[in-house]
Amino acid sequence: MCHCRFCQRATGSAYMVQPAFDASDFALIAGHPKIYTHVSEGSGKEIFINFCNTCGTKVFQTFERFAGSVGVYRGTLDDPNWLKVTPDNSKHIFLAVAQNETLVPAHTPVFKEHAAQNDGTPIAPMVFDTPQKRGDLTS
Repeated sequence: MCHCRFCQRATGSAYMVQPAFDASDFALIAGHPKIYTHVSEGSGKEIFINFCNTCGTKVFQTFERFAGSVGVYRGTLDDPNWLKVTPDNSKHIFLAVAQNETLVPAHTPVFKEHAAQNDGTPIAPMVFDTPQKRGDLTS
């Protein structure tokens, strides 16, 4: 779950749920999306937003920073619930700019910014024992 301001604007909501896949496990089976190139405020790297050239729906993203990965807008899946979101397969990033009303689940890795530095070095997550409201967090 990405809480950055770009994802808030892109989805019109508090955050974007974006399962990420290896590009080799992803295939577009119909259509030819248009691509909008966005430069990330955080990393300075390009993000390629692939959207339907008929209706404008954002479908997936590829990344300069994470070559070989594809992030799918979960809400565009035929059944968005087929992918179970658990503390073991998810994380919340850019919590520093999350909306104050955002609930942060217990036992899920969360990060004030991204989960990795620009060079790919992982950043240690915060993990809470109880659910938290982002606006109540002081650290």
